[in-house]
Amino acid sequence: MTPTLLIPRPAATLILARDGDQGPEIFMMQRTLKANFVAGAYVFPGGAVDPGDHDPCWSDCAGLDDGQASRILGLESGGLAYWVAAVRECFEESGLLLAADVAGNTPGAAELAALRARSAAGELDFNTLCRERGLFPALSSLRYFSHWITPPGLPRRFDTRFFLAAAPAEQIAAADQVETIAHAWLRPEDALARQQRGEMEMVFATIQTLKALSGFGSVEAMLAHAHAQEAVPALMPRVSTGSKGRRMLLPADRAYAEVGKLDPFGEGQTWSEIVPGKPVRLSERVLRLTAPNPGYMTGPGTNSYLVGDASALAVIDPGPDDAAHIEALLREGGAALRLILTTHTHLDHSPAARRLKEATGAEVLGMPAPPHARQDQAYTPDRVPAHGERIAIGGATLRVVHTPGHASNHLCYLLEEERMLFTGDHIMQGSTVVINPPDGNMQAYFASLQSLLEEDLEWLAPGHGFLIDQPHRAVRRLLAHRQSREDKVLRVLREAGAATTQALLPRVYDDVPAERLAMAERSLLAHLEKLAAEGRVSLDNGAWRAGGG
Repeated sequence: MTPTLLIPRPAATLILARDGDQGPEIFMMQRTLKANFVAGAYVFPGGAVDPGDHDPCWSDCAGLDDGQASRILGLESGGLAYWVAAVRECFEESGLLLAADVAGNTPGAAELAALRARSAAGELDFNTLCRERGLFPALSSLRYFSHWITPPGLPRRFDTRFFLAAAPAEQIAAADQVETIAHAWLRPEDALARQQRGEMEMVFATIQTLKALSGFGSVEAMLAHAHAQEAVPALMPRVSTGSKGRRMLLPADRAYAEVGKLDPFGEGQTWSEIVPGKPVRLSERVLRLTAPNPGYMTGPGTNSYLVGDASALAVIDPGPDDAAHIEALLREGGAALRLILTTHTHLDHSPAARRLKEATGAEVLGMPAPPHARQDQAYTPDRVPAHGERIAIGGATLRVVHTPGHASNHLCYLLEEERMLFTGDHIMQGSTVVINPPDGNMQAYFASLQSLLEEDLEWLAPGHGFLIDQPHRAVRRLLAHRQSREDKVLRVLREAGAATTQALLPRVYDDVPAERLAMAERSLLAHLEKLAAEGRVSLDNGAWRAGGG
């Protein structure tokens, strides 16, 4: 039976902060042990957006209207309801009310308790309460802080906007004993320490929020930080499995996109680690096997991809000449292996082609090795495919895309049925590739990246790492990074007047660890050679100068 993917319900949460003797303190409440969502966990006050929160009357509140609120949240309309829901839910759950009358006065403790009791009994909804008492929620005092979406796979899901505000002075909090049973004011650091010791149960979003709130010296500093945020991304954790068990992923985690593709219903069984020799079924046409050659230049290892079906398969990048990896490819591909495609001839990508061909008789397609170091000079393709050529194999169509730059003989292969591009080392996950002259060419690399923006792509399948989504965004980021580095080369060179490559290196790559500078020097040389070819720098007696020679 196919699982059901629940649509998250709109919700709002209010993080209240006050200045304590040892730093800002955050208000937290413990949900009842019988709650149908995160029972027993410590949370911030909040809940679902109700129909009454959309009442047009709230637009009369000073300082904020629906248009402004919606723009802040990135919505076309209806944004103000989230602000209202945050204030309402906080009052219902804790008794703390961010509202005042036209004179700026808030009801006293006894009246607040009475109003809250009538609200809990269903005698008085929040709209009527505010209208009859002449109260205006202090919506403009809330600062939009974060946006969390409950992961797929849970029985209840919420699309929650988190707001931050200074706690109302001289009000006394109390759990409602229906949804919440206890409360506490804690420094974020102390709350996290108690969670680590198992004294307070918290959900992932709460833990991450407390981490983001740690280290501030005052509530004012917290609010200023929230107000200064240019954009608040939506964060939907994904549940995965790893060597240490269950693991929650965020969009910044490398396995995030792949786990979402392979486990759209959040069942949590997809691995978020790449394990050499462990086959990973990426689609009905694609299986990935990673070679046992992890390292500084290879990441978790070199990926080999089996593409096609049981009748005929192509392997893209057979990988290093490693007996265990070759055995794994033969075990998964067997007699169906018909083609061996290489992206390029660096020693971690093509050497296994010879032994695979000997074992299967498969045809080897790729470009010969250039006459430079660290190339697989023993590699001999049976045929050199042409740029744009379509290769049919086992119900799949692979289109050849020549992408020089990292290597002059670099090819990518586009699986047209799935718009998945096998990128070899043209695009790697988690880092930029080294462009190593004389075979590596930065000018060609820029052009090859730019050409991919013309392709209709949905996924990138790199030679090292997990699947990458939003390919055009990934390509633009690479281009922007390379352009930023190039601009820095020119800026430093103009400041220096004239400098050798070695003298430029520590200044242009001052953000790179010392152990990586040797490889960074190769990319620096590639940048300088590109600029020289464009007439923007010149080389004279070993020293580079800005401007043509």
